[in-house]
Amino acid sequence: MRWRFLLRPGWLALIAGVICFTIAAFTLLAPWQFRRAAERSDRNTAIESSFSTPPRPLRDVLASHAEPGQATEWRPVQVSGHYLANAEMVVRLRSVQGEPAYEVVVPIQLADRSNLLVDRGYLRPAEGVRVPSYPPVPGGEVSVTGRLRADEQDPQGGTVVQQDGHRQVYAVSSRTVSAATGVPLEPGYLQLMDGSPGVLSALPLPQLDPGPSFAYALQWIAFGTMAPLGLIYFAWREATERRREDKWSPDVGDTVHHSPS
Repeated sequence: MRWRFLLRPGWLALIAGVICFTIAAFTLLAPWQFRRAAERSDRNTAIESSFSTPPRPLRDVLASHAEPGQATEWRPVQVSGHYLANAEMVVRLRSVQGEPAYEVVVPIQLADRSNLLVDRGYLRPAEGVRVPSYPPVPGGEVSVTGRLRADEQDPQGGTVVQQDGHRQVYAVSSRTVSAATGVPLEPGYLQLMDGSPGVLSALPLPQLDPGPSFAYALQWIAFGTMAPLGLIYFAWREATERRREDKWSPDVGDTVHHSPS
């Protein structure tokens, strides 16, 4: 009965904790990191292929009202239209190449009267915290080239801040800009490439390294394996120690009797 100690509350809690952690490691944490590794690999492949893909007209790549997805994101496209300067907005709290930045977004109205959000690129803050002055978008008809991007998730749920004379938001999102300006926008946005009319400092492409997600997934698998093995080891040590104590402890019937003097 030396294993009876496993029924104590402390050991039951430890066993339950190890079981929950192991299940989470194999069914949640490791698959989550594997998915992130696969997504990064797909993104890198799409960016690499975009280097050798010539820009094509937008509607040859993406249908009207369709959102850029895995097969179309990062594809270089060309659009023609005129900028809606009154709906321009600044995206705050950005980081470009490890330094603080702002991004500037503005809708462009296409020949079919649809509107597409355009990311003009980035600006470095003036005086460390303020939006600097920058050139306005050109007027009249323009032809621009950029890469298709999917909307970002807005961490502030569409919050708009009025500061430095600019309407500012927290994400490059057609939904957020459309709600703030009243301009109906196609899903996704166009990230301008160098040389396009209206571009500021063109955003650099992400680094194409595979990232640590695959290694993290293997670590979670290792942790999920080691946890029950460690539990078994410590339980065995405890049982062995108890057996040793039982072996050397005297029986009740072996009490020594002393004769009176």
